[in-house]
Formats: sequence, C-alpha cells, structure tokens
Amino acid sequence: MKIFLQSLIPALWIAWLAYWVYSAIGAKRVERREGLASRLGHQLPMAAGGILLGVRHIAGPALEQQFHSHTFGWYLVGLVAVAAGLAFSVAARHWLGGNWSSDVTLKQDHELVRGGPYAWVRHPIYTGMLLALLGTAIAIGRWRALIGFVLLAAGLIYKIGVEEKFMRQQFGEAYARYRAEVPALIPFVV
Repeated sequence: MKIFLQSLIPALWIAWLAYWVYSAIGAKRVERREGLASRLGHQLPMAAGGILLGVRHIAGPALEQQFHSHTFGWYLVGLVAVAAGLAFSVAARHWLGGNWSSDVTLKQDHELVRGGPYAWVRHPIYTGMLLALLGTAIAIGRWRALIGFVLLAAGLIYKIGVEEKFMRQQFGEAYARYRAEVPALIPFVV
C-alpha cells in the first residue's frame, strides 16, 4: 500500500505530461516568439526548481530535513493539491486550444480567451501548476522541495510578466479591460 501511495503523485504528473505532449499536436502556427534571454529568464529558475523538487539528496543533508512532520495527513493534503491543480491546468489547457504554446508566443489568428477557467483567472494553467507544485512540495516535506517550489514559482511569475506584455501589445484595450476584471492567479482576488 505504501508503494502505491508513493506512486500516486508521480503518476499524476506523468499523466499530465502525456496530455500536455498530446495536446500540443495541432496548435496554431507561431507568428512571434519571446527572445532567448527572456526564455532563459524563466526556464533556468524553473529547471533548478524542478531538480530540487524532484531529485533526492541533490542539495545536501541540511536541505533533506523535513519542514513539517512526515505524516499521512500531510501527504494527503499534498496529493489533493496536486490532483486539483493538475486537473485545473488541464481544463485551462483544453479551453485555450490551439492558442497554447510552451514558450511565450503569439499564434496565427491568436484569440483572447476569456471563457471557462479564463473567466476566473488570467493564467489558470499557472494557477493549477503552482497548486500542484506546492502540493508536491508539501507531500515531499523536505526543505529542498520547498526551495524548489519557490524557484519554480519565481520562474512562472517572470513568465507571466512576459505573457502580459505580449497580450497588451496584441489586444490593447480589450486586454486592459480583461486585466481590470479578472485576477492574474488567485480566483476572486482582484
């Protein structure tokens, strides 16, 4: 039973990744892409965060210490957060359709999507990912995982800034209204 429980969170992330790869098929053609320096500005901290979150004993014994008691209750809190976060990001990815890209881009015939999860937050994929990453860090319970989460969050927040700039340039006043009406990451918090 213990092995099954320990496998649930990695299995959820693998299923999420498989969906992500599959759903990239048929995305619209890219018209404009962020530059290399901008990409590195979010990809490097996210890579470092992912390594800290996912690789045991990489940061030395001090960061392998628990930041909370290692109990089934904490694992369950993390598992629920991972499942809810990944489900929310999948719903948002599905709703975005062909406008999605892993990099910050503008697509051919790019649309400003405001329905579904995009009616609650402007960046629901990141909202879901952040919740799932936090849940993973909670389930692991080690300081390296918490620091990894912070680095991943910093990378995503930087990427949001780049996306916001692209959207303002592409959609002008329509995006300004959307920004005024819908919070960036946390639903119901303007």
